[in-house]
Amino acid sequence: MRPLEGITVLDLTRVVAGPWATQLLGDLGATVWKVEPPGAGDDTRRIGPHLRDASGAPTRESAFYLACNRNKRGLAIDVQRAEGAALVRALAARADVFVENSKAGSLEKLGLGAAQLRALNPRLVTCSITGFGPDGPYAKRPAYDVIMQGMAGLMSTVGEPDGPPTRTAIPIADLFTGMTAAVGVLGALLRRARTGEAGHVDCAMLDASVAMNAHLMLGFLMTGEVPARIGNANPVAAPSNVYATADGHVILGAGNDRQFQALCAALGRGGLAADPRFASNDLRVRHRAALDAEVAAVLRTRPSAAWIAALEAAGVPCGPIQDMRGVAEDAQVAHRGLIRHVPHGAGVAAPLLRSPVRLSGEEAPLDAPPRLGADTAAVLREALGLDEARLSALAAAGVIGLGG
Repeated sequence: MRPLEGITVLDLTRVVAGPWATQLLGDLGATVWKVEPPGAGDDTRRIGPHLRDASGAPTRESAFYLACNRNKRGLAIDVQRAEGAALVRALAARADVFVENSKAGSLEKLGLGAAQLRALNPRLVTCSITGFGPDGPYAKRPAYDVIMQGMAGLMSTVGEPDGPPTRTAIPIADLFTGMTAAVGVLGALLRRARTGEAGHVDCAMLDASVAMNAHLMLGFLMTGEVPARIGNANPVAAPSNVYATADGHVILGAGNDRQFQALCAALGRGGLAADPRFASNDLRVRHRAALDAEVAAVLRTRPSAAWIAALEAAGVPCGPIQDMRGVAEDAQVAHRGLIRHVPHGAGVAAPLLRSPVRLSGEEAPLDAPPRLGADTAAVLREALGLDEARLSALAAAGVIGLGG
């Protein structure tokens, strides 16, 4: 039995942060009802590249959508219509969790606000994911991942010292916010099980993004010194950087004295270990530039694979800089079964990444993300008892979509 088996999540989220949160809940066994607008669907369905069908034509299943919506059932309901909003309220009355990431106040106008739904179902755990929180001077501002990476300080620490602030290629603020929201929901469910009180999870992208600064923010608060960009170097350990080799690059990190001595021996530079400038990690950080120059000069003399083999044998943490092709072909990635291909209709298999959460003795479910409206009829029949005539009438009126 999966940890969240028997828990139903009503998912009114879109794009990244919210869908990432509900996907994690689905990975843990929850039944997730993902509600999308008929016809259009989640915004990420329109962001390429798209999965192609058996004939080679693009489908509506994009990489972005597939990445954030595994293990869900898909409903197409127009919540802007009174009848559609009524259907969602009826589903909320039968759900355990409600997650949304709409603009603050917009769902309340439809009678679908978190507090309004908890009034219908006091056992409903609700979660609102916003950019800046429900109130305060920035509450009404739109929030996008790249803006949050800049505002929360993340970009100020990423990049080369003489270059501009740099964002991460993945939407890390969105993804971390989604993980934070999922943890909050799990905590609320545990509290409900113990006390009967459900309550609300308030998850702001700003909060999650500032929290990611971790020791860098605390270091500033303690010293008043603003962390600077130092490229690929580790600000608290040396040598720890990306170094050029004869045919590419390697990354290595010798974070303690034993590893540093092993590194020096593997490089054939035992004298570095005796250099008083490098006698401790604090001194190595202080003299990082000189140490990096010494290490870099040696690493340039041999290919990456040769250095990785030698450093691994010496017990020095190291690794290659792999692109996505390298990751896809990596032996340990294959051993862990991280990449799967799952049937997704029309004779097509969708590539998916499996859940990173592994519980002893259990295999996480891995169902393909739903096609738009694929489960509308089934869920409304099962949960609300709607018959075929009612479903057909709602579809004809454009309130629901019966896609597949």
